[in-house]
Amino acid sequence: MDIQFEPLQKRRLDQAKWAYTTRRINRDQNFQLLGGTLIPKAGDLVLARVDELGQHQRLELVTSRRASLYEEDEIVVVYGNRYAPDQFEGIVPDHLEPCRLVAAGGVAARLLNRHDRVKTATRITPLGLLADDKGYRINLSSARLPKAEQIDHKPLVLVVAGTSMNSGKTTACANLVKGFVRQGIKVAAAKFTGTGAGADYRALVDAGADPVFDFVDAGYVSTYRVHRDVLLDIVMTLGAEMSSNKPDVIVIEVADGLLQRETARLFAIPEFTDWIDGVVFAANDALGAQAGVSWLSARQLPVFAITGVLTASPLAQREAHDICGLPVYHTNALAQKSVSSYVYSCLKFRSQKQSISNPVREEVG
Repeated sequence: MDIQFEPLQKRRLDQAKWAYTTRRINRDQNFQLLGGTLIPKAGDLVLARVDELGQHQRLELVTSRRASLYEEDEIVVVYGNRYAPDQFEGIVPDHLEPCRLVAAGGVAARLLNRHDRVKTATRITPLGLLADDKGYRINLSSARLPKAEQIDHKPLVLVVAGTSMNSGKTTACANLVKGFVRQGIKVAAAKFTGTGAGADYRALVDAGADPVFDFVDAGYVSTYRVHRDVLLDIVMTLGAEMSSNKPDVIVIEVADGLLQRETARLFAIPEFTDWIDGVVFAANDALGAQAGVSWLSARQLPVFAITGVLTASPLAQREAHDICGLPVYHTNALAQKSVSSYVYSCLKFRSQKQSISNPVREEVG
């Protein structure tokens, strides 16, 4: 292949805006710029120029601050796939030609689809892939946490899942974390699937979870179009890392809806479902809540409560409670000690039942 190498001056890279998705990359190393007939891979870092602003006019930096973008800005983002029904679907292109910024966290992709209510994606021109001083392209996988083969089952594990994107999952996670912290419970948190987003990560940090991780820490810019073995790798890697910090509770967000392919695939992995103790489900309406609870119950996963966007409506709350027979909590109420105490009691009860039926869990617990 025709490949060109160009040394990159530190001053130029310091002036570039580095996206959230690049946060684990060591910026003190010597970089080169690779150009020519290269085929990008998911996780590759790319230096790009902003050509035309669209939906995303600000970029989430490594600090999670949203920096305004201007045409002709140089940015460092990551090639990846994105699945966002409310915004864009994009895939990694097969060349270094102009493409799109499909996520504020810093994802470069070829645009396939967009929601009618959003502007077209910001157009960018790749200037080249970032490489180290030996000429090897830099990928998120080079800065990931170490792989793990097992997880400590002692911490209680709560999953927040939902009907769709923007159903209230991240807000529910943050409020649950805050409720636990107010009780003096040590909480670790992570987002296992989705697209790299600094706002989601920072919401868990701000609520008091420590440590906080997402799939970027496992070396993946997103989980769209990944295989089962990648999802298992994320579960084991982040699960082991959180457990090693000896939290009382682990809170996990699963992105998008239960019918999204990778989400459904995650809930089909025994290493994941056997590890978790319960679910809080976020829904947009009562019918979605009923469908989600039924879907999870069919997989023998207990749902402790319902929350999400539907709780903005007292009538929708009533419908969800009547049809599902479960507590329905406004997302803000999850931060209250009384509510988080109820959820914590459910987790402990479920964990004790699993210990009786699972000798392995009893041994480590």
